[in-house]
Amino acid sequence: MTTTTRILTGTLAGAMLIAGSAQADRSDWPQSFTVGTASQGGTYFVYGSGWANLIADELGVSGGGEVTGGPNQNLALVHTGDLALGLTTMGPAAEALAGESPLAPGVKLDNVCALFPMYETPFSIATLANSGIESISDIPDGATIGFGPAASTSDTYFPAILEELGVNFERRNGGWNDLGGQLQDGLIDVIAFAAGIPIPAVSQLEVQTDVNIIEFTEEEQQQVIDAFPVSPFQIPASTYQTLEEDARAVSMWNFTIAGCDLPEDFVYEITKLSMENNDRMRDIHRSAQFSVPENIEYNTVLPFHPGAVRWYEENGYEIPADQKL
Repeated sequence: MTTTTRILTGTLAGAMLIAGSAQADRSDWPQSFTVGTASQGGTYFVYGSGWANLIADELGVSGGGEVTGGPNQNLALVHTGDLALGLTTMGPAAEALAGESPLAPGVKLDNVCALFPMYETPFSIATLANSGIESISDIPDGATIGFGPAASTSDTYFPAILEELGVNFERRNGGWNDLGGQLQDGLIDVIAFAAGIPIPAVSQLEVQTDVNIIEFTEEEQQQVIDAFPVSPFQIPASTYQTLEEDARAVSMWNFTIAGCDLPEDFVYEITKLSMENNDRMRDIHRSAQFSVPENIEYNTVLPFHPGAVRWYEENGYEIPADQKL
């Protein structure tokens, strides 16, 4: 295929997307939308901002990504209608639906519906190679550990995970880019990430200095799986320059979310665009290779938005009755 043919093909594909969405009833569509992401330097920010731009470009609605505190805050802001769309993780979603969100204790955040699966969030640990820390058991008593933004998935679960594994630490919060800078400057000892891979802040660190990516032992992995809503995971060696072989970890699934009261046609078109153009989603972030309808089974918490349900059922995917509004 020549370059000219590729350009023409891409142009025609984009025109067909816009033409298809133009046939939808737009009378009740929002004039603009915002996608709640997380801090800069993390996968949520890259994925969410790119996804927002794709929606805006192809559906002709003004919108963009917004820096937030991550999954917990996104759930709260989507519930209240301050954000139309957001990204979240299944653990915080279950807590929010049960009225146990740390941002709104006692309030059931039930105006939140799932759209589609994003990817698994591995829980991974990084430190400088010259720290001498090569395992979780090597982390010294009183080490200062960065856990990401306050109330993020990482900040909610990783401190408890490390406490379960007997680590004694001082807690530090901040954006991933900021924490990466603090690690490089020797202001903190370790960063405990819960983010889609590759984590931009880790990739940047690898360019500037030598790092250790710390894996769980088999015993530590099983201990954590028994205690928390996580699954076993292997970080592929190809993810980072530092890794010479796959690294053992645990993970939690992420889904895009929307206010349940958003117009059905609007959400249908967003779901259609996202699920039928995985190549373009992967252009946003390579973790989107897992953003495919076959992975809807990993949402066992939130109801699916009626617009999303319509697309899935039209395309042969079954949504359980108890996950419909």
